[in-house]
Amino acid sequence: MTAKSTIFEDNERVRVTEWHFSPGEETGWHRHELDYTVVPLLTGTLTIVDRTGTESLNEIKTGIPYFRYSGAEHNVINHSEIEVAFMEIEIK
Repeated sequence: MTAKSTIFEDNERVRVTEWHFSPGEETGWHRHELDYTVVPLLTGTLTIVDRTGTESLNEIKTGIPYFRYSGAEHNVINHSEIEVAFMEIEIK
């Protein structure tokens, strides 16, 4: 099942997307073409799977943002039993 995304802003400088992951939902494979900041809305743990199949756990905490450079290629999966959500701000 695919996580739910809602784009709130998309202009010449930024794209702001809200992501909600119910248990078992995932983004599907994607590549980040832009630098981005994630601001967690709900505390939880997401599984990140890279192109080699390597899995890593990403624990996010409500209100504690983190930055990533463009180029990441992965699938983000909620293997937990609770909903996880964040805002993603892509910098154009």
